Amino acid sequence: MSDGQRPLEGIRVIEMGQLLAGPFTGTILSYFGAEVIKVEPPTGDPIRGWRLLDESGTSFWWRSLGRNKKSVSLDLKSERGQQLAKELIKTADVVVENFRPGLIETWGIGPDEMRAEKPGLIYARISGYGQDGPYASKPGYASVTEGFGGFRYINGEPGKPPIRTNISMGDTLSAIHAALGIALAIIQRSKPGGEGQVIDVALYESIFNLMEGIVSEYDGGAAIRGPSGTTVTGIVPTNTYLCDDGKHVVIGGNGDSIFKRLMVVAGRSDMAENPQMADNSGRVIHQEEIDKALSDWCAVHSSTHVIGALEEVRVPVGPIYSVEDMVEDEHYNARGMFESVEINGEPLKIPAILPKMSSTPGRTDWPGGEIGSHNDEVLRGILQLGDEDLAQLLEAGVITAQPE
Repeated sequence: MSDGQRPLEGIRVIEMGQLLAGPFTGTILSYFGAEVIKVEPPTGDPIRGWRLLDESGTSFWWRSLGRNKKSVSLDLKSERGQQLAKELIKTADVVVENFRPGLIETWGIGPDEMRAEKPGLIYARISGYGQDGPYASKPGYASVTEGFGGFRYINGEPGKPPIRTNISMGDTLSAIHAALGIALAIIQRSKPGGEGQVIDVALYESIFNLMEGIVSEYDGGAAIRGPSGTTVTGIVPTNTYLCDDGKHVVIGGNGDSIFKRLMVVAGRSDMAENPQMADNSGRVIHQEEIDKALSDWCAVHSSTHVIGALEEVRVPVGPIYSVEDMVEDEHYNARGMFESVEINGEPLKIPAILPKMSSTPGRTDWPGGEIGSHNDEVLRGILQLGDEDLAQLLEAGVITAQPE
């Protein structure tokens, strides 16, 4: 049972940057107990206004991405804003930033300068192509780096344009890598003589980290893996099949014994006992024949029938879920994959953050709030600024007013 403690409690994080990769890193850290102070411009993180908006004009996405964070509005382009950011960083354990490489150094708050004053500081930097190398200065959004990192080349149908997934996968993966790096750095710092360090996360490298055996297969066997539609190269059968109710199912029958059970249920005992299909290498040769047999079987049965029949003999099978399906599914709900927050007096579902931890689980304490909602708490409480200081900052446009 949890005692209410979370693994990152006592760790202060200053999150600087906007949109997705840096902010999602902060979301992960705050979910597991870190005090995350989000420094955003007086106009707010642009993601506050992206996609569907609630009645206050704030995106539903922000309520999830901004959860558990203390928002401080600070104009980092101003000298005073940079000074205040520097003072905040001095109080912190971790900095997360995803500006273009070199920008934060021009503000006097780069890792070399800050770690010279505080050797224990952990500084996580996220960018498209990394902090060095010939492409470091290139702009690198997820859409571009997913192509450069190798994912787009293998995604889609052979002979057709590469397909993009309808999410910013490169950003999210980079955030997960950054959070992992920060956790590792915290562990290292806790050892005798341990200090802080700089974590350099590139979006394209986070994608590249998914490439499994592609590099060694190319180097050792001159193979260039390309797109394979709904299948996976060299593993048979694993595919998506259309049923007679208009729904698709995914079937993974690539284990040797699983394949036999699958084909018996599909009415193809001849294939189940065919020695040429007894192992994966043989099935790869006969992929077209196997996929046709399974397509023909699914085409005359409902998805419910196919799933039920295959689950009965323990063949991996499942539906293709929309978000509506997820929200209504009993397993998602039993596993606690949704949390409810209150926005303008109304409940709003947001996703839980993984991984699950038995003794020190994460949780959502509050949804993403308004711009500068923690100005007083942070600027007064941590930096010890008084009324006159805050009034001058507000008049100069360095901060916004504390929301009511």
